[in-house]
Amino acid sequence: MCHKQGELQKVLDLGVEPSRIIYANPCKTASFIKYAAERNVDLMTFDNEIELHKVKTLFPDARMVLRIRCDDVKARCPLGVKFGVEPARAPALLRTAKQLGINVVGISFHVGSGCEDAQAYYNAIKASKQVFEWGEELGFQFEMLDLGGGYPGQPGTSLSFDKIANVINIALDEYFPIGCGVRIIAEPGRYYVASAFTLAVNIIAKREVRSSEEDPSEMPAYMYYVNDGVYGSFNCCLFDHAIVEAKALKVSQNALTYRSSVWGPTCDGLDRIMEECYLPSLDVGEWLVFENMGAYTVSAASTFNGFQKPNQHYIIATTTWLFLQQLLPGMSITTIDIPHLRSGHDISSVDSLVPDSMLGDPMLSEISVIDV
Repeated sequence: MCHKQGELQKVLDLGVEPSRIIYANPCKTASFIKYAAERNVDLMTFDNEIELHKVKTLFPDARMVLRIRCDDVKARCPLGVKFGVEPARAPALLRTAKQLGINVVGISFHVGSGCEDAQAYYNAIKASKQVFEWGEELGFQFEMLDLGGGYPGQPGTSLSFDKIANVINIALDEYFPIGCGVRIIAEPGRYYVASAFTLAVNIIAKREVRSSEEDPSEMPAYMYYVNDGVYGSFNCCLFDHAIVEAKALKVSQNALTYRSSVWGPTCDGLDRIMEECYLPSLDVGEWLVFENMGAYTVSAASTFNGFQKPNQHYIIATTTWLFLQQLLPGMSITTIDIPHLRSGHDISSVDSLVPDSMLGDPMLSEISVIDV
């Protein structure tokens, strides 16, 4: 599932066969279409007539997938306002494709990223079946249905992945049962990576604030400034409407907590990560940890104000690593065994644990720590 030339190139460089790639961007740059044509990536989406004419000119042998609009109105990030044709207007687009001699092979949809209503998938699959029937009447032989994304990937969500999967299976059994000859694919990006990463930020400054300086008994509140913010990994707070939770790395379980706010390092007042939370009194140099920071975080980070993106350390259990080595015997990645690194270890000193002889090894960016 690729959306631009850079992604296509990356996946192809990994050795993935062009036939396994879908260029799933309904509104493509002309040069990207030419690139796909040169490399035989012939499966791509569309949702409007102008795109069909563009593809006809640049890649007439492409196999097209019509993206329809079926929104979850409660989704965290609605996508229907940008992509997807209303199902009722699909026949007109299919007729245009027929007139142009373009091969349409399937239907796709995306209910919205961060879905909150599982019924949206049922409605979308039902609508897709109707479009399939219209396509068959026009002489198309549809063979694929793309269920899109939007699947939650972190624990504690209001709508679980299991509930979504159950609704999808019910809808597929009803409208696209086993043996119907339709290939079912999906785009579970958020599901795979949302909980794959934990972000650790360092407190670079601290400010005590009181609403009344005349009341000595009033509990203080604290503002913490950390070395990452909404222009970096926490851009998810702005673009993905994420609500993050901070945890102190080192603190006793019964520590007294204070009303706090957490801010990024830039000089912009918009750079606020958490408006209000309760944390123990922490010192400059201590660490805050944020879990479930894999989806739409560092991938969209910038270096605004000259602040760099965070370093990434990949950690894997010894048992898993040994299994991978057996599975992929030709894999050669430098590894560092740090068996004494445990929860609560001062992660600021991780780099000091790397042997001097290995500093500068480019492979360290791939696997930094093993056996945690």
